[in-house]
Amino acid sequence: METIRNWLLPLLLAAGQGVLLWPGVYPDGTPGPLALAAVVGALALETAALGWRRTAPVRSLAGTLAAGVLGGLAWPDGYVGPGSLIALYSVAVRCPVPVLVRALAAVVGVDWVGAAVTEGLRAPLLSTMAISLGTCVLCAGLGEARHRWLAGRLSAARRLAGAEQARRLAGDQERRRLARELHDVSAHHLTSVVVTVDAALRLRDDRPELSAEALAFAERTGTETLTALQRLVGLLRDAGRPDHRPMSGRIEELVAGFGRLGRPVTARVPDDLAGPAAEAVHGIVREALTNALRYAPGAAARVDVRRVDGLLELTVENAPPRVTAQGAGGLGAGRGVAGMRERAASVGGELTAGPTPEGGWRVRATLPDAAAARQPEETGWRRDVLREQRFADPALVLAAVLLPVAGVLAVTEDWPGAARRAVLPELLLVCGLLVLRALPLLWRRRAPWAVFGAVLATAWPGPLAVVAVPLPSHVAQLLVAGTFAETLAVYAVAAYGPGAGHTWPAPAVTTLGAAGAVTALACADGMVAGEPAGPADAVLLSFLLSVVLAPVFTAVWGAGLLVRRRRVRAMAYDDFAFAGSMWQADRAAEAERQRLAATLREAVLSHTRALVGAARRGELTEVADTARAALAAMREMLRGLADDGDGGPGGPLAPSPSAADLDALCRALRSAGREVRLRGLPEAARGLPSTQVSVYRIVEAALGAGDPGPARVTLRRRRGTLRITVTGVRLAVAGPVAERLRVRVAAGEGRMVCEPAGTLRVSLPAGAPGAPVQEVSPSPYA
Repeated sequence: METIRNWLLPLLLAAGQGVLLWPGVYPDGTPGPLALAAVVGALALETAALGWRRTAPVRSLAGTLAAGVLGGLAWPDGYVGPGSLIALYSVAVRCPVPVLVRALAAVVGVDWVGAAVTEGLRAPLLSTMAISLGTCVLCAGLGEARHRWLAGRLSAARRLAGAEQARRLAGDQERRRLARELHDVSAHHLTSVVVTVDAALRLRDDRPELSAEALAFAERTGTETLTALQRLVGLLRDAGRPDHRPMSGRIEELVAGFGRLGRPVTARVPDDLAGPAAEAVHGIVREALTNALRYAPGAAARVDVRRVDGLLELTVENAPPRVTAQGAGGLGAGRGVAGMRERAASVGGELTAGPTPEGGWRVRATLPDAAAARQPEETGWRRDVLREQRFADPALVLAAVLLPVAGVLAVTEDWPGAARRAVLPELLLVCGLLVLRALPLLWRRRAPWAVFGAVLATAWPGPLAVVAVPLPSHVAQLLVAGTFAETLAVYAVAAYGPGAGHTWPAPAVTTLGAAGAVTALACADGMVAGEPAGPADAVLLSFLLSVVLAPVFTAVWGAGLLVRRRRVRAMAYDDFAFAGSMWQADRAAEAERQRLAATLREAVLSHTRALVGAARRGELTEVADTARAALAAMREMLRGLADDGDGGPGGPLAPSPSAADLDALCRALRSAGREVRLRGLPEAARGLPSTQVSVYRIVEAALGAGDPGPARVTLRRRRGTLRITVTGVRLAVAGPVAERLRVRVAAGEGRMVCEPAGTLRVSLPAGAPGAPVQEVSPSPYA
């Protein structure tokens, strides 16, 4: 299908031009043998160039320009050569605005030079240049509008791909988040109990008062642990939502709590910390101070949070331990530093941890500050929107100005020079009125009804000028060319207005307004076609014009409604698909929370309740044993959480798939209701070297991006290169899926091209047959 789309239009154009070469078809006759050969060569070059307009638009434009020059020189009167306009449209669709501007200048320059050579420096040259410029600008504007539409669809595809990825990873992410939360609870609360009770047991003979303090502390901390665990069990539904309240007070309260354990802790924290980054700061500070309590008892600690260049810089540092930590090695789950790194990475930051030269320990994290980043992001978004609007609408308005003016110039070419000079001020006035009529179209997207009214209103200064100036009838009739602006205004109301139910009067009002304005122009001087005109003649002329214009404006209005309907449907589909993916992600996370909540009740809560009971009974040894049992149960649960992930250490390792397994993958997708075709597998898979696992993973990721429509996978091997083409995967050419694919392809020293229409092209070195099969996993994204 893609091949047909690429070559059908060029072949049709070549066939149409070839009909003119048939003897007797063209009135002026066919060119001579040498010129005929040049025209045929130009047609072949133009056809070949247009066939590559989708993949290499700039080169395609260069080829069509060369073909146009060759054909124009060989057969000036008969060679049409519209290929350059089609290639210019393709450049506008697929290239950025700076490239489009240079391409537009090249096409216009070639056309103007060709017109100057063909027609010479005479009066007709001016109208030819205006028509060429208006036509090229119109093609470029339409292409840029299409480019903006495709960019919006690509943005929507990225959004959907991100939502689909979030849906797929929702359960795993929720499991990791709960693992961090459980680790924090176990480390902060239960470790504090074990350290305090062990110290009281060691010093029970020398300082008996510590036993009572340790029991009170164990009871209070055990109650806090129960509260924290109950929050996880009973309020897991809301645990994943970020808390946007200022967290500075909570962080200071956390630091003060560690100070009450007998260690000197100083803190400097901004007063307005909030958002996900503040949540990460809170978790990192809690974990870092808990580690200091565990491994450096009695050492001073410092917490420092600063804002630097839109970032939050967090430093938690403790001095060397005053005494040797006894029994601390068995208290942790071994995930402290890893959990802090995960917290930092979850908000887009980085974390490092290591010993200080003095023998202490330092944790440093750099996190993005949401408050500082909000304003630049908003400014950048507005700048992008303005950049998108900077060419398409002005180009269409310029075309709406140039084409009517070019029509005026073309009409006046046949007038004698003296006649043109005699009415030159009136001609300039006509051109000014045409420009005034088209200018409101600049705002056709933002205020279509206001633009519609302005265009209709600017049609009436023409009849007034006929009476006030007065304008000769043969000059005044040139203002009819301004009806093109009314046509664009009707389209804008239909395409960007509130819908058919509210815009249906537009074609009728435009028909009556245009017919009335043209009739007023024709009858303003009391003459129609050189004959005196009365009221009856004006009514008849207005009726006939309405009959002619009504179908035209109605068809334009209907085309605008079709475009609007397509756009609204696409947006509704995107919103529905996005909402569906997010809903499924919420359900997956909710199911994971409920499962883990049940496990948490059975594994940890009973030990924590026993700890509180033993503390209330005054049994210090039982408190220590129960706290260690609770920690052990918590560690076992954390280990189970880590083993539940796909490919985790607790699950069996499946054999690595190969390219030969693609057939089974496509059959499985077809059985699920999606039409997926596979071509070229036996030849490409025969003797495939170490890239075959990557081939399978690439195709699997592309087909699994979430597209519901049909797809096709083609594998070809040529000259030591394996080419993979996957079509119908619009969600795989953007967003997280495309990023992972780029990493994998780059690891295999290959190349990848993503086309917005939903085609993925990958080239991998095939290597030598018989090479060992290896799975490439270059990074966590793979």
